[in-house]
Amino acid sequence: MDPRRRSLLLGAAAAAFVSKVQAQTPMTRPIPASGEQVPVIGLGTWQTFDVGSSSAARAPLREVVKLLNRNVVDSSPMYGSSESVAGDLIAELGARPRLFVATKVYTRGREDGIEQMETSFRRLRVERMDLMQVHNLVDVAVHTRTLQDWKKKGRVRYIGITHYTSSAYGEIERLLNAGIYDFLQINYSLGERESERRVLPLAREKNVAVIINRPFAEGALFRRVKGKELPPWAAELGIASWAQYFLKWIVGHPAVTCAIPGTGRPDHMKDNLGAGTGPVPTEDHRRRMAAYFDAL
Repeated sequence: MDPRRRSLLLGAAAAAFVSKVQAQTPMTRPIPASGEQVPVIGLGTWQTFDVGSSSAARAPLREVVKLLNRNVVDSSPMYGSSESVAGDLIAELGARPRLFVATKVYTRGREDGIEQMETSFRRLRVERMDLMQVHNLVDVAVHTRTLQDWKKKGRVRYIGITHYTSSAYGEIERLLNAGIYDFLQINYSLGERESERRVLPLAREKNVAVIINRPFAEGALFRRVKGKELPPWAAELGIASWAQYFLKWIVGHPAVTCAIPGTGRPDHMKDNLGAGTGPVPTEDHRRRMAAYFDAL
């Protein structure tokens, strides 16, 4: 073979290989407080990990956890047995070093908050929590003082606040302006866009990492598109399913650090993780994606 032609063929093959690797490499975003990178798709455990001690029910969840690498795994003491199930599986798989474990405090009073958080440490089997959040702003001032102290002592790495309804956005804005928190967890999806008006821009301005909950609006988005085809141009963004369409639209927002769809199915987890690879939607892409969805 002509050496020049051979060189061109090898170059094309190398380029194709690099392109394939890039398409499969998980997209990450930095946590503004530190620069630490986390994948843009994580895992929520509400309902899906609340399965108790059943070995059969835990089996698919173990496969879900196996698929994760540096991803955020988010739980809460209000999620039934989810913390314990996640903690057991993470320990069994030796996965703690490769996961970003987050949970919440959801009670009133300093002492009750401390007791609940200590319980979460035991259930999740961690000595140092990556992220502890005040769930739905319950007794936020009291728990924030405890968390600031724990952060100084190294018991938690980051602290944050959460909510899931637009009625709390005014209070969220007030708290973000205080400059205390590393993370905000909030709802945002094609079905719930209110946070993009003021909350997401403010979080970005204040260098606060943003975790998105309710990315599928509790399944409402899937019901909206049932029986509908993806637009042909979705393939250009590496989108192969409606789940990826919804998640890519979210992580295309520059303020978003990661989204945490909940699932107990390994096939759904693989599909969700696919939204964290390939091209990142631009603002033009996101407008086109929203317009297509709105027209269905």
